[in-house]
Amino acid sequence: MTPFPWKQAIGFGLGVLHLSPEQFWRMTPRELAYAIEAVRGGQAPLSRVALNDLMKRYPDER
Repeated sequence: MTPFPWKQAIGFGLGVLHLSPEQFWRMTPRELAYAIEAVRGGQAPLSRVALNDLMKRYPDER
């Protein structure tokens, strides 16, 4: 399991969103995710072709 990227989350909240530390720590993870998406823009889902390509290049089993 990958650890939560606290450094990036805090940096984005304080540096990009200009939240105070109190505002940042009062946010829910969902609120932070929505704020990040609003700034960065939503990403289109992968097409079936792109997903199949990724699955071939990076299989779950070796």
